[in-house]
Amino acid sequence: MHGQHEVTGQLTEQLISFPAHGSSGLPAAQAAYAGPQAKAYADMIETHVKEATGGKTYSQVSAAAMAAPTDTKLAGEKQTAFMGESLRGSLMGAYQAWEVTYLVTGLSLAFLGIGVATLAVTGLTEISRRKMHIPDTIAALAENPSPGQPLM
Repeated sequence: MHGQHEVTGQLTEQLISFPAHGSSGLPAAQAAYAGPQAKAYADMIETHVKEATGGKTYSQVSAAAMAAPTDTKLAGEKQTAFMGESLRGSLMGAYQAWEVTYLVTGLSLAFLGIGVATLAVTGLTEISRRKMHIPDTIAALAENPSPGQPLM
């Protein structure tokens, strides 16, 4: 779970927190310090960017701003969309790293279980092989019988 501690450390250093008044059903004034909270914050940013740009994507706003270079409103929307999507991408990256730690932990436990099972089966096979004496010939069996085995 070291990866989750790393994500928590990075989010804590960035001082990312939800707005004081709350937004879209999110908690008010709570710091985003874990993967699920980073995702919730990223979703909130997505909602706000869509509201600010009238539902347009960054590429749509950027194309419109390039077509009308003197339109300051479009330039502001372009900057808002770019900054919002950049922050959203960073937060989603933190969320994905958080979730990958669960995958890695689960896989490591699965491989550990497979290794233990393999060792157990191999060990039992070796133990049973040592207990069983299989003579090469019938004459060898008569000379050195296994305990509990009747002679023919």
